[in-house]
Amino acid sequence: MSTWQDLVTASLIGTERAEVPRPGIPGLPPVDDGASGDPAVLLLDQAALLTAAHRAGRRPDHAEPLAKAAPDPRPAVSQAAARRLARMLGGEQPDLLVEWLTAVVARGQRVPAQLLPALLDWASRHAPRRLAAEAAGPRARWLAWLNPAWQFVLVESPAGDDAWRVGTTADRCEYLAALRARDPGAAAGLVAGSWDMAGAGERAAFLDVLAKSIGPDDEPLLEAALDDRAEEVRGRASYLLAGLPGSALGRRMAERARGRLRLEGDVPGLRLAVFPPTGTDAGMRRDGIPPGPPGGRSGPADWARLMLEMVALTPLGTWTRELGLPAARIVSMPAGPWTPVLFIGWSRAAVGQRDAEWTAALVNRALTSLPAPADPSRYSSAELQPLWHLARCADPSLGAPGALAEPGSDTPQEVRDAIGVLRFRYDMLKELDDDHGAS
Repeated sequence: MSTWQDLVTASLIGTERAEVPRPGIPGLPPVDDGASGDPAVLLLDQAALLTAAHRAGRRPDHAEPLAKAAPDPRPAVSQAAARRLARMLGGEQPDLLVEWLTAVVARGQRVPAQLLPALLDWASRHAPRRLAAEAAGPRARWLAWLNPAWQFVLVESPAGDDAWRVGTTADRCEYLAALRARDPGAAAGLVAGSWDMAGAGERAAFLDVLAKSIGPDDEPLLEAALDDRAEEVRGRASYLLAGLPGSALGRRMAERARGRLRLEGDVPGLRLAVFPPTGTDAGMRRDGIPPGPPGGRSGPADWARLMLEMVALTPLGTWTRELGLPAARIVSMPAGPWTPVLFIGWSRAAVGQRDAEWTAALVNRALTSLPAPADPSRYSSAELQPLWHLARCADPSLGAPGALAEPGSDTPQEVRDAIGVLRFRYDMLKELDDDHGAS
């Protein structure tokens, strides 16, 4: 009703100074001044009628039938997978929706029709809109014509090279990912050639794309990024280099780590003795270890932080070679107050290096005896955050029945929840490989 704004204007100016509009409403006779003759009462009557008319709508003069949605030849996910998607859209493990949608697209499947409205509502409030639209398919585009909130599905991205030249950061990353899948070397060269012209956020986003399939040919670019002017980019580059087998940064970190952990005691009572760094030099800072306090005034808390950062960036194979023991044996050894520091550092390293052996050892260690924090009555986020990362990034096969020890009666609820995430991921991906049956 276009006259609604006229009514609002009249109410703001005042009926003493403005004439009350008298809109014609189809199907209703003109509104008279009423028994009171009060313009304010007339204005409120008009507003009430307009509101009712707006809610009720009107009988269309002519309605064309809606065009049919384009066909989608992809099979729908299995009924079990559809039920799980409904649960995630309803609030259960929503952080795993991106992984689920990525797996659906990779398997050439689609979201069942009955769940498309809920998925599009979720995607309208979150960043991975294109991923959701791709998993939803042509029916989502059909629905988008009927709901303005879903119009993002209809937005066309620049095609071909235009996506890189004139597209948004998301367009460029999508183009880069596609090129990376076809020609990894060309993708790395494209990033290197555009590096100086890109902003810090865009440079970090490019590294995130390369990170999905990092290889030795990417090392020169990443090594140069260690000298980037943006801290975010430097940190991302050092993290990726630490996860690249045989990288120069990995060798430098392994050399710095030499002798930092030693075995003490007899065989039945072996423990780890820790000899942390007490400061940083220019090389350590370039490789991603933040500097300590100014003036060299460092103390035990600073040494613990430096040790944690060193462990997180050191190739995990360094410790098995240095100590001559498998990962499961190393992580189970007591190290006094250093135990939480080592657990956090090793967990970060296991995620970055995608090391299945260390991941399994750390998760089992958490199940049997999570390192005690300073306050025995509760577990701090610093201890729990690496475990959550492990649960979300580990090989989903660790969630298979019998792959991990069962939580004990004294296992903290936070640890049980993290293991629940791992098992949820295993079931979630397994259901996508089952027979398809959802419509």
